[in-house]
Amino acid sequence: MIPGDAARIAADLRACLGPLVRRLRQVRPDGELTLSQTSVLARLDRGGPATSSGLAQAEGIRPQSMCTIVGALQELGLVARDSDPEDGRKVVVSLTEAGRDGLHGARQERARRLTLAVAQELTPAEQQQLATAIPLLERITRHV
Repeated sequence: MIPGDAARIAADLRACLGPLVRRLRQVRPDGELTLSQTSVLARLDRGGPATSSGLAQAEGIRPQSMCTIVGALQELGLVARDSDPEDGRKVVVSLTEAGRDGLHGARQERARRLTLAVAQELTPAEQQQLATAIPLLERITRHV
């Protein structure tokens, strides 16, 4: 394969996967959570409790903006704020059971929609082609 082909494939892949990821991120079954709120819930689910400033840094936003997001999530009962056991001056934000359930519900809805699209839009042979390509996509993902 010549280098120009790799560049074309990479551009086509970005053009294809970008809209797919954006559409999946837009799935909000309850219609209440913004993308930023969902991102914070996902970060807490993966990484465990964190300070608001730590979350802001990880999300690449201002601490004031994160305080607003965390406040809204707390009002919805999706996160809790507690004193840091190691430093009582700090406040740690953690995911509540309701937050975990809501996050997992959104993930299940995304999975359901993607499964339906694969089943309805692709023939069995095309589904097999896609399944064969997944390990290749995973390898690329590790090196991006």
